[in-house]
Amino acid sequence: MLMPRPATLQLLIDRYDQLRALESAGAMTSEERRQLEDSAYTLCVSTGTRNIADALRVASCHCGTSTRQMTTAA
Repeated sequence: MLMPRPATLQLLIDRYDQLRALESAGAMTSEERRQLEDSAYTLCVSTGTRNIADALRVASCHCGTSTRQMTTAA
């Protein structure tokens, strides 16, 4: 399976984390909700996984990011 460059995966992880923080704060618009769903989908497709928890785990391993640095998946 082809994997995106680690820098690309890190950008996807960072964007997902930003949107999850907004969601947790209760300050999410409907557009941001759609972006969160799109980010989760893109991470799953990019990593060949079917759920966001697995996608974040695979992406972080590929990027060398500690799982402790990631936001806990929904």
